[in-house]
Amino acid sequence: MLLAFVILYLLVSIAIGVWAARRVHNVEDYYAAGRSLPIWIVTAMVFATWFGAETVLGIPATFMEEGLGGLASDPFGASLCLILFGLFFARRLYRMHLLTIADYYRSRYDRRVEFVTGIAIALSYLGWVSAQITALGLVFNVLSDGTISQAQGILLGAAVVLIYTLYGGMWSVALTTFFQMIVIVLGLLYIAALIVQRTGIEPVLTHAAQAAKFELLPEFSAVALLAFLSALLTMGFGSIPQQDVFQRANSSKNEAVAVWGTVLGGLAYFLFAAVPIYMTYAAHFLDPALIERWLGVDAQMILPELVKGDFPLIAQVIFYGALLSVIMSTASGTLLAPSVTLAENILKPWLAHGQTMTGERLLKLTRWVVAGFAGLVTLYSLWSLKQATTIHQMVENAYKVTLVIAFVPLAAGLYWRRANTLGAYCAMGLGAAVWLPLELFAPEGVWGLEPQFAGFLAACVGMLAGSVLRPRGARAP
Repeated sequence: MLLAFVILYLLVSIAIGVWAARRVHNVEDYYAAGRSLPIWIVTAMVFATWFGAETVLGIPATFMEEGLGGLASDPFGASLCLILFGLFFARRLYRMHLLTIADYYRSRYDRRVEFVTGIAIALSYLGWVSAQITALGLVFNVLSDGTISQAQGILLGAAVVLIYTLYGGMWSVALTTFFQMIVIVLGLLYIAALIVQRTGIEPVLTHAAQAAKFELLPEFSAVALLAFLSALLTMGFGSIPQQDVFQRANSSKNEAVAVWGTVLGGLAYFLFAAVPIYMTYAAHFLDPALIERWLGVDAQMILPELVKGDFPLIAQVIFYGALLSVIMSTASGTLLAPSVTLAENILKPWLAHGQTMTGERLLKLTRWVVAGFAGLVTLYSLWSLKQATTIHQMVENAYKVTLVIAFVPLAAGLYWRRANTLGAYCAMGLGAAVWLPLELFAPEGVWGLEPQFAGFLAACVGMLAGSVLRPRGARAP
């Protein structure tokens, strides 16, 4: 019965996405929903896209094992990213009438910078989208009592998300996400209310405080502070030059919506991320044996197993409907974002051979790329499953490359007049030269400085040196 309700929910989501596809008439409709969305839909898209599998399953699991100290990247860094983007980047980028964030790098620097940053941005989504598809596999596995393996669930989940993203683009993402956000908020609040009736709020918070789960830093030292800062800024800065963040702001009907829709979505994400953390930690009171069984093995299973084993059918239907909404809203948006970047900024210049590509041909190319990227994500998800990579780790790893390669040229280009193409080359080159060797040979970092944060600092030095030491004739803004 539970599985039947879930299948019905999936069919409704697909129907909404296919219906929304009727609004797609050109590339701008597919990429940015015609730049016509009001603030309530933009806020919903920002919130629901970021409120993904890692928020319901990964973040609570990390909190159970590491406390707040393990959540520097998400939700702290993720919320920081959205608020910073809204306040300092959304308005300036919206005015430029771009199709993708990588278009900015061509406009401000040159085609080579666009190509490198476009590849970096697209690659960064591999882990994030895979985290959502992996979570879908986990949900199908739990719901079927193991009849559907997690690998089979991954294949099924990827197919469902692909169907309604492929044809409708941003319109499908916008309308399905708005529907899914309603299910997410009402569903999780309903389950949380049931848990509050059984345990109360204060006993759960007191238990967590006594277990030292609210300590941000394990010890007050330079190394611990650097480690926390590295994790915070990897997500906080590394997520800013991302197509999905830009795409939601760029779909807004005006500048004010672009700014405040993103900021409000970020604030809503930060506040609501506490709900699944509370729900999962309450298992200490509701089912201590469940904690003992899964903590240290796969803490991501605690919340779905708790609801499935200890709540009535209607509550299970609501919870799993909300969980699927969480995952699918993020998966669809993060599948579309890298695909349009690859199509517009990497493949179109190569396939067009210097000529203008028609809108119809570009739209067809983008849809092929969506399908191809979905296949790549599925393969990566299956590989990560064998490596036992957690959902939270997959999301954390997603933003390293954009922090090192794309953030400095974006921020410097918008806010420093002397930033130039040579500076962008030096930033990308020096950042990668420092980050990659450390990532390969010292992945845990040096003196609390994680490899990607060292690469980010090197990129700052590269931009400064290349722009200040600009030879005669180098391109300036």
